Amino acid sequence: MPEIIFIGADGTRRPVVAQDGESVMRAALSNDVDGIVAECGGAAACATCHVFVDDPRVPPATPIEDEMLEATAVPREPCSRLGCQVFVSRELDGLEVRLPETQL
Repeated sequence: MPEIIFIGADGTRRPVVAQDGESVMRAALSNDVDGIVAECGGAAACATCHVFVDDPRVPPATPIEDEMLEATAVPREPCSRLGCQVFVSRELDGLEVRLPETQL
């Protein structure tokens, strides 16, 4: 199973094991990672699972995700993603996911 490394706004690193096909958001919630709110439950409708993923292995954001990223609580960066729209696979083992200071 792939490992994801969540990096908090304070630099704290927290590795978690995710299920193949699981979203980054769901992996964070299942492992009690602080910093993900996920108000809409993963429907790409709230931007409260905003994360920063700077890894060329991750496919680009869809137009719907791209539009929702305009509503994040902290300024958007080129590597901003919605955690509910990034799905983990063995090919993404070791993926580093930075968390913003706030989601609200």
